[in-house]
Amino acid sequence: MTENNVYFVGIGGIGMANLARYYLSRNACVAGYDRTSSALTKALEKEGAEVTYTDCAECIPSHFRDKDSTLVVYTPAVPDDNAILSYFRTNGFNVIKRAALLGRITRQTKGICVAGSHGKTTTSSMAAHILHSGHTGCNAFLGGILRNYDTNLLLSATSPYSVIEADEYDRSFHHLSPHIAIVTSTDPDHLDIYGDEAGYLEGFAHFTSLVKPGGFLLLHTGLKLRPRTGEHVTTLTYSATDPTADYHAANVRHTPGRLYFDFHGPGGFVIDNIELGVPVEINIDNAVGAIAAALLAGATPGECREGIRTFMGPQRRFEIWLRPEDHPGGHGTVLIDDYAHSPAEIEASIRGVKALYPDHRLTVVFQPHLYTRTRDFAPGFASALSLADQVVLCEIYPARELPIAGVTSEIILKDVKAPKKQLICRKDLLNFVKNTNFDILMTLGAADINVLLPDIKRILLEKQS
Repeated sequence: MTENNVYFVGIGGIGMANLARYYLSRNACVAGYDRTSSALTKALEKEGAEVTYTDCAECIPSHFRDKDSTLVVYTPAVPDDNAILSYFRTNGFNVIKRAALLGRITRQTKGICVAGSHGKTTTSSMAAHILHSGHTGCNAFLGGILRNYDTNLLLSATSPYSVIEADEYDRSFHHLSPHIAIVTSTDPDHLDIYGDEAGYLEGFAHFTSLVKPGGFLLLHTGLKLRPRTGEHVTTLTYSATDPTADYHAANVRHTPGRLYFDFHGPGGFVIDNIELGVPVEINIDNAVGAIAAALLAGATPGECREGIRTFMGPQRRFEIWLRPEDHPGGHGTVLIDDYAHSPAEIEASIRGVKALYPDHRLTVVFQPHLYTRTRDFAPGFASALSLADQVVLCEIYPARELPIAGVTSEIILKDVKAPKKQLICRKDLLNFVKNTNFDILMTLGAADINVLLPDIKRILLEKQS
């Protein structure tokens, strides 16, 4: 099969769009369907993709109707009764999930695949930035838009390496064949898919079994995971704090708004005085894992140091929207947004803010994502949020789910121990910001609260003028 044509059903999704761009860069004919036009689909059209927004088989371009030369890729977010998807299936086309296409890419390249319940987007993005900005290069398929490049896809015509965020949802990462696999964390998540913690850990154990012979498995220390690697796979450990790990950080130090550390590897190897471009302590863990992978892929120590220093982070990963010096007079509210949506991520993010800005009062606005996740982890959310000085909870963002009786943000709020706490409807959040004074305001969650950030920033700047 030549696969001269690739058709994406759900082409406007961030993960689908980067694959569409990858095939466009290789001079394949690319087309696709999505429900609505967006900035992403418009960009794809400008780059050469044919995109339709009408769900009918007649809208499929004629040259994508040859099953021997067309590969069809879909995202599970597309319903099974989609007319275009049904046409391809009933007419014998090769129809595969997005994850399976990523798997093909890892079999054809040296894949650096980063998995974990949290930290995978930042770790994979750091590794990709180090390699892309150095002599090794890489192709990268990331789960967040990198602020350095304003894209989630990096391309190289010559590099043998591909960096892939390995998503555990729907067991997607079981399609991959890593050369280097990183497991950042295994805190239970997606229990609607895995059932319980044991099932979740088994999903990760199977992922570790997929590392190619001659490859490497980088495991964060302290995980419950029992890896199941094959022959001729080297397992190494990493940590921000554990000096017994093969790769670890030492001599961590803060100056106002900045963070530095030294990187230690096997055999007394050291890269000293690394400045963390996104200076929150959880990113030391991510940086150590990314540097270890980049070194194994051939990056130089100097490239690693410079890559971490210049790394601006993915959008919505501890993204600082306002610093004190951004305000008139050089003093004002700090505004930070973070995608953190699990208890462990929220705790790490709050602790990171408090280390970066000690003696400042922290207000956290959290929008829970999914009824099942709220139900399963409400006590953990409450414990993590209790580290803030003030907690504001918005209503649950349902995403793909229907409501569950008795599951509301109140089941988190009732156990929060912060000095101040309250529920606020998302629609009333801007008025709350207008009428409240803050030292640090932090928005958290995987939902759509980030849509309000430009308005929140504007309000905070106007209040200081």
